[in-house]
Amino acid sequence: MDKLSKLKKKSNNKKGQASKKVSKNRTNINKEKRIASKNKHHESYGFDMETETVIQMTNKNRIKKEVQQKKKMDIKEKKRIKRNKRLKVFLSIFLFVALIGGSIIFALTSPIFNIKEIAVVNNEIISSETIVSLSELKPDENIFKFNKNDVLNKIKENPYIESVEIERKLPNNIEINVKERIPKFSIDYMEKYVYINNQGYLLEISEESKGLPIIYGATMEEELNLGKRLSNEDLDKLEDVIKIMSSSTENGLEGRITSIDITDKNDYIIYIEEQKKKIHLGDVSNLSNKMLYVLAIMEQETGKEGEIFVNGDINNKFQPYFKEKT
Repeated sequence: MDKLSKLKKKSNNKKGQASKKVSKNRTNINKEKRIASKNKHHESYGFDMETETVIQMTNKNRIKKEVQQKKKMDIKEKKRIKRNKRLKVFLSIFLFVALIGGSIIFALTSPIFNIKEIAVVNNEIISSETIVSLSELKPDENIFKFNKNDVLNKIKENPYIESVEIERKLPNNIEINVKERIPKFSIDYMEKYVYINNQGYLLEISEESKGLPIIYGATMEEELNLGKRLSNEDLDKLEDVIKIMSSSTENGLEGRITSIDITDKNDYIIYIEEQKKKIHLGDVSNLSNKMLYVLAIMEQETGKEGEIFVNGDINNKFQPYFKEKT
């Protein structure tokens, strides 16, 4: 091998070594860059995690504050709404009271509502003038100034008044609607007569019986309280009297009985003046059959004064009979 070839070979060896060295250096540099990049990445990640944690805590605090603030705002809003509602209610009540108060004042002071007419309806026994006088209502007085219950009680002081209603017919008329007790019997009392209705209310004391059937034998007190009722004993007997009158009507004796003696509950005595006959009925059992016998005997004994006896047990061989007055 010549000298020139050796030099070339030596030169090439040096170039190869240099190239390897550069390549190695490049590899080392790249490796260092990767390590540095990796370290940098780790450092960046650690910083980001810490920052994220801080951000999340900050957000939580902010959200908590916002929630608390919203609750406070909601509470304030609710209180405001309640205040407004109370205020509206108060204003409504105030306006209502003011309106009512104004209306009352107007109604009590305006001459438009002064009474012009007082009408009484459904009265036949007691005169309208008497009822108006009892009411103590007067024309030209305010229609709203009297108490209805007071007026009702005053009118009902009359024994004939069973019930009464009062109606204000605006603007200035009053209607008094009454229901009267109707006298059905007169009770013999100290040479006078006390009228009573079917419920036993004492209605009036009179010198005349007014053609009503007269009841004898009632246990009347010396001092009568008109508007009150008979004693319980007499009320029981009055029920029997009503049965007797009802049976007489059903059997053709309507309006012919002039008096009834109730002294003995077991022997009621009726008197028919046109026939001059006294009839002993006994108690109120079997009334219909008794009345038929009375009618038959009256027809048979027409024109004769005397007594008819049907006060036995007709269903048990008792025979009604007539006893002529001698």
